Amino acid sequence: MNINRFDKVTGTSIENIEGQSRYGYAISDYVEFYEFHKNHKGSMISFYDYENGIVIQPFKCQKNVLYGKPVFLNNYFYFLQGDYNKGIMTLYKYLPEEVLEVVTTLNIKKINTYNLCIIGEDVHVISQDEELVCYYPKKIHFKMDPQENVLTIDDNKVYLSKWIEDGWDDFNDCASENYEYYEKVVVRDLKGHKISEEKGCLQRHNNSWWIS
Repeated sequence: MNINRFDKVTGTSIENIEGQSRYGYAISDYVEFYEFHKNHKGSMISFYDYENGIVIQPFKCQKNVLYGKPVFLNNYFYFLQGDYNKGIMTLYKYLPEEVLEVVTTLNIKKINTYNLCIIGEDVHVISQDEELVCYYPKKIHFKMDPQENVLTIDDNKVYLSKWIEDGWDDFNDCASENYEYYEKVVVRDLKGHKISEEKGCLQRHNNSWWIS
């Protein structure tokens, strides 16, 4: 069996980045931004090039600096860096060994870091809890239904999944004979007004979206 080796072997599992196949990534000591506690040793983001076996690390590990999962949009990688020493969340645009640009910075104290991530056909930085808040490129803010989860934003529309449980026996706290679990696709405008709703699970495969 032919086994390839990267130039840095550390026993780290590599994750795929949807939308391209050349690079994988890993984040050491991964912690969600909202789970940050003082005196964290810091994490490091690494990109693994499957064409030449090189491991690229755009930043050195720094105490109290964390990284979010990268996405690939418009032929670039984007990722968030939370620097809790400076109190700044930075959105980076990146191509390994070619481009490393600051797109925007946010004051960590003025954002909700719960489920903070990058989504969209174009780049949107959002958090979602009981409400959707978009911080970049423009402010979007509306309450969501409890079962809803934001999937993407495109063409001034917000696409959400909504999980449904039919036939749950609340009295006995169990599924009845008619129990059914499924998802719906909900489309809202940027103010949260519902445009449409249909049964289905919306998922991305490479650069296409599919409803199943």
